[in-house]
Formats: sequence, structure tokens, C-alpha cells
Amino acid sequence: MEERRGVEVEKLELDFSNVPVKPVGKKEIQQLETALIIGTLYRPEVVELIKDPYERATWIDSLAVAAAALAREKAGYPASRIADEIGRSVTMIRAHLAGKTKAGRLVRKTYEKLVRGELKLTVPYTGIQLTLDEYEKLRSAEKRAAELEERVRSMEERLRKLAGENEQLREKLGRLEAELKARESRVEELEKRLGEYEGILARIREILKCS
Repeated sequence: MEERRGVEVEKLELDFSNVPVKPVGKKEIQQLETALIIGTLYRPEVVELIKDPYERATWIDSLAVAAAALAREKAGYPASRIADEIGRSVTMIRAHLAGKTKAGRLVRKTYEKLVRGELKLTVPYTGIQLTLDEYEKLRSAEKRAAELEERVRSMEERLRKLAGENEQLREKLGRLEAELKARESRVEELEKRLGEYEGILARIREILKCS
């Protein structure tokens, strides 16, 4: 533990020795993906890049995609399947895997260090320490929460659409009921006039008989 500006700072050591370099199954893929993301984020050149708030979001997203792609490639996934799972184009996935992007090259360097057993990180930490497994669970929970939030938004939008359709149907029903009522009144009027005509016709017949 060291002291920085009067604040005690604990050093968090991350052990990647148990991370599979040839993952089998989703759990091991997630372990490798997480290790690649963390290991790359703490590279000095990346730390400098993400200091810029305008570049941070783009860089973190690129590194996350590159790490996810490489972890799945090492599990034997073809580029098309990786693209489907990650939600990116096949062209982008191949560019990351081929090292045509800076994010792809950096992530591959991290992977090579992991293979050689050289990926070890000691970082300052002032909060609660998390193991890699706990970090994965937290990341998974955050992803699940985001998915649920998206589902809620989708359901709310669907509900608003159904409410609008329901209102339109109510208005149409109101118009049909009004039209039906008008037609019923017209029928009653015609029946009344028909009764009057039949009465007149009956009297005419009686007059004709008498004459």
C-alpha cells in the first residue's frame, strides 16, 4: 500500500495465469475477452489515448470489439459467426483480426503476452477490489441490465403504438355506431311512412268497392 497526496492507495494485482488462451465454451471465451480488454486498457499508449474524453468512448468500444473478436477466433469461430454475435460487420471483424486496425494490433499484442505468461498487472486502486471472476459477473449483470432496459423501452413503444391503435378503433367504432343509429332512425321513418301509405291504399280500395 502506498500513499498518494494523503490518500492511501492499495495496489490491485490481477492474475491472468488461469485465463484460457484456447477457450472452449462461452464462459472461457468471456474470461479471455475480459483479460484482453483489461490488459489492453492498461497499456501506456492506451491510457494516454483514453485521457481525451472525445476519444475515450470510441477507443473503449473499438478495444472491446477487437477483444471479443479475438477471443472468439481463438475458440474457433468463423468471422461470420463472430460478426453475428458481436453485432458488427464481417469486414470490421476481419480488419481487427488481421491487425489492420490499431485496436486489433494492441489486443493481439496483449494476447501474445498472455500466451507467454507475461500478462501481469499491478494497478492503484482506492475502492473495493474485485477478482476477475467478480468483474466478469459485474460486466454480465450490467449487460443484462442494458438488455432489460432496451426491452422495457421496446415494450413501452409497443404499448404507445397499441394505445394509439386502440384510440383509432374507438373513434371508428363511434362513427360506425353513429352511422348505425342514423340508419335505424331512417328505417323507422320509412316503416312509419310505409304504414301511412298502406292505410291510404286500404281506404282507396274500400272506396273503389263501394262505387
